[in-house]
Amino acid sequence: MKAMCDSFLPSKCSSSSTADEKRDKSTLNGWTVIVNTATSMASGAIRRFQDRVLGPSRTGIPSTTSEIWLLGVCYKISEAESLGEADAFRQDFSSLILITYRRGFEPIGETTYTSDVGWGCMLRSGQMLFAQALLFQRLGRSWRKKESEPSEEEYLEILELFGDSEASAFSIHSLILAGESYGLAAGSWVGPYAVCRSWESLARKKREETGVAMAVHIVSGSEDGERGGAPILCIEDVAKACLEYSEGETEWTSVLLLVPLVLGLDKVNPRYIPSLIATFSFPQSLGILGGKPGASTYIVGVQEDKGFYLDPHDVQQVVTVNKETKDVDTSSYHCNTLRYVPLESLDPSLALGFYCRDKDDFDDFCVRATKLAGDANGAPLFTVTQSHRGGERGIAETSSVASSTEISGEDHEDDWQLL
Repeated sequence: MKAMCDSFLPSKCSSSSTADEKRDKSTLNGWTVIVNTATSMASGAIRRFQDRVLGPSRTGIPSTTSEIWLLGVCYKISEAESLGEADAFRQDFSSLILITYRRGFEPIGETTYTSDVGWGCMLRSGQMLFAQALLFQRLGRSWRKKESEPSEEEYLEILELFGDSEASAFSIHSLILAGESYGLAAGSWVGPYAVCRSWESLARKKREETGVAMAVHIVSGSEDGERGGAPILCIEDVAKACLEYSEGETEWTSVLLLVPLVLGLDKVNPRYIPSLIATFSFPQSLGILGGKPGASTYIVGVQEDKGFYLDPHDVQQVVTVNKETKDVDTSSYHCNTLRYVPLESLDPSLALGFYCRDKDDFDDFCVRATKLAGDANGAPLFTVTQSHRGGERGIAETSSVASSTEISGEDHEDDWQLL
């Protein structure tokens, strides 16, 4: 794939000369056509590959009678009121930040990779989730992209952080460097767990440079690595992570919770799907990093048993965005095409994301998560505990839920892999 795409482009470009500047305009136009053709052919080939992995592309809204949950916001789609609600849903969806394969960026580290086509989809999916958390933090969940108005400075600042260069704090270059110890490398595909850990490391590393006041906490298995069952969100651990991230300046910061999961062996066990769907009703929801091996997507909404997703597999040229250029074209960072996939077709290795703005928001999340675990019929996605000491469960007066959330017996053990 890489060889096919690269065959359309020269290996390097020489600096401009007087002769170059006098080139015929038709030659320039011809070169533009070649570049666009190469990008189009690469996107087409990637799309065909993705269709083979995820199945034929399904677009639009699959049902006109069922409600849609999009990152914590409900849209009641029905025959009577579908026009207004459907339009609002589409505007919300198209305002989410899309980050895809890019071509023509500076080489990653000491490698010769100037594109992530064919291997960077999980990294791009992770960038989308993290970018969405920043968008919620800085502009709020109700923010919508307005095509007729100049872009807000805060919005451009967010996109600038994800530019495709070593200078950008959250670029694919920076993410790979931060995740080397977790197996991240240019040209290699990685899973959700490695990406989650890499974001935890990168956010901490870039705290001073970016001024991002948002800790990243990974929810995974118990410390001894031997206990079976669902991952455990320990409230004391989150409080400690916030305090450490702020370097003691404040007891609590905004926090991004990442929950890497393995929900089965070859495919997602059907008993987990209702809980996965329910997480999208949480106001803190940031969706799911998931898909199939070699074809990751960012799932941002659900309707019945279908998941709406942003697709990182389109190949686009590098775009330079900064807050000083408010008229810059940012259309390549948004998507107007609604795509969906059956949740039952997802690979069982995935990760959930949640953004908690402050301590009250985190407490609300814990109440919701504890209730969800209690309603999971013995198969929770994860559980909540106040402390590691004595197995204290839940928060406030919710500790009675614990007995119904424990995974017991051999029936569940074989579906879980500790991360």
